[in-house]
Amino acid sequence: MARTRAESSSVPPATPRPSARRPDRPLPAPSPGDDAPVVLDAPRPRGPLDPAGLLGPSGGPSEPAPGPSRERGARLAGPTPQSVRGEHVHAVQGPPPPRMPRRHSVRAQILSALREALLEGELEPGRVYSAPVLAERFGVSPTPVREAMQRLAAEGAVETVPNRGFRVAERSSSDLAELIEIRALLEVPPLLALARSLPAERWRPLRPLAQATVTHAARGERGAYAEADLAFHRALLELTGNRHLVRVAEDVRRRCVRPPRSPSAVLATAREHVLLLDALTAGDLVAAERLLRDHGVH
Repeated sequence: MARTRAESSSVPPATPRPSARRPDRPLPAPSPGDDAPVVLDAPRPRGPLDPAGLLGPSGGPSEPAPGPSRERGARLAGPTPQSVRGEHVHAVQGPPPPRMPRRHSVRAQILSALREALLEGELEPGRVYSAPVLAERFGVSPTPVREAMQRLAAEGAVETVPNRGFRVAERSSSDLAELIEIRALLEVPPLLALARSLPAERWRPLRPLAQATVTHAARGERGAYAEADLAFHRALLELTGNRHLVRVAEDVRRRCVRPPRSPSAVLATAREHVLLLDALTAGDLVAAERLLRDHGVH
């Protein structure tokens, strides 16, 4: 027994092996995805089928600005004393990168650009457009274009053509007349009821929305005007507290895609928003009803 102890005491203790760690490396730059935020360059002249200015000066997509928003996830921190001694430790993460303000996604910008192209008549009624061809014009992948066109199809602005693309819907005069009649049934009675009961201060917060439609119309910004017009009418109906009415009425309004109108006609329609708000605030039911019914025709 003594011999065994002597021999065992002569064996040098095993040296602890340091934990195997790969040196920290910066994460690879993410490939541009359909949901990656886009930082647009300075405004540039808009061309056909590029009303939102998505394309860069060379015809390709605008380059995103460098910064921490281009990195995904946090890098692993350096080795800790415990890991050097060979002890098992969990991966330690450094502080997360600063949160960057979220920009509109690519598909949202494509959807806005396509809506403006419809308003401007650049996408012709009855013509079929394929997502890959439009994507090449915008300098993006076909996926966000296809998703934007599917959204427009759900709104009735385009129709899906299997194995070909999307056909821009053709609205006859009778189609528009029926949609305008539906709008009047949805909007006029509840707004007149509100004009009888709401105090003037409840209408005042809508004043900036009405003025925004005039501003965009005066600048010739048809896409921005269309969205401001929807926002104003949505805010009017939201005062009813009926969210189902708000959703159905907005769907009908989006289906009322009319042929391009002159800038003066668009501006005159925008100014009717201010006049309508004046009548509703004053409780002038006669003027309010006349403006609501006439406004739906424009």
